Amino acid sequence: MTLIKVIIPAYNEADSIGLVIKAIPEVVDEIIVVSNNSTDNTEVNAKKAGATVLSEPKKGYGYACLKGMQHIANQPTKPDIVVFLDGDYSDYPEELTKIVAPIIDNNIDFVVGARVKNLRESGSMTTPQIFGNWLATSLMALFFNSTFTDLGPFRAMKYPKLLALNMEDKTYGWTVEMQLKALKREFSYTEVPVNYRNRIGVSKVSGTIKGAIFAGAKILGWIFKYSLKK
Repeated sequence: MTLIKVIIPAYNEADSIGLVIKAIPEVVDEIIVVSNNSTDNTEVNAKKAGATVLSEPKKGYGYACLKGMQHIANQPTKPDIVVFLDGDYSDYPEELTKIVAPIIDNNIDFVVGARVKNLRESGSMTTPQIFGNWLATSLMALFFNSTFTDLGPFRAMKYPKLLALNMEDKTYGWTVEMQLKALKREFSYTEVPVNYRNRIGVSKVSGTIKGAIFAGAKILGWIFKYSLKK
């Protein structure tokens, strides 16, 4: 049996986190919600829904993901696959089985859920998000012959491969760092088209000018850093 654990970074997602947890298929062994300095009932609601809840006071998407990975590393039994998704209910958690299928069935190392246009709810991605995804994936194609089309947060990777990446980004560059390091290490990868809807609440990144600028700068910084290492 394949052991799967899910890591969900969450900052003030009290209204959505219970819905996310309840929609995750029962094939998952453990759901780990990392509250990233939340000031609402995110932690309470996540516990009520049956998740393992951790607290990471340092703000940053990467900090939360690394906290979840540390929790897994401290457990005696390690998973075969780790899945990441957001806590805002923009992803469709029930599609997790679709995300992990290429790993289980075809021994692929890494899968990204691609938020393709025909499966996206109107308004679910802002214009800066769409442009940023296009620019980042185009640069990855140019520099690394990548076939990625998205930096989507809904993703899965074999646990030993995830460890091999030595992930380090603490904030907005987490997703692109993972993809760039997977490319550099020549991991097998694929994308799976996934549905995407308008999130519950306001985005902490794309919903603010400051967030969008910092995220864009971090993503481009990782890409150019790795292009110079070639």
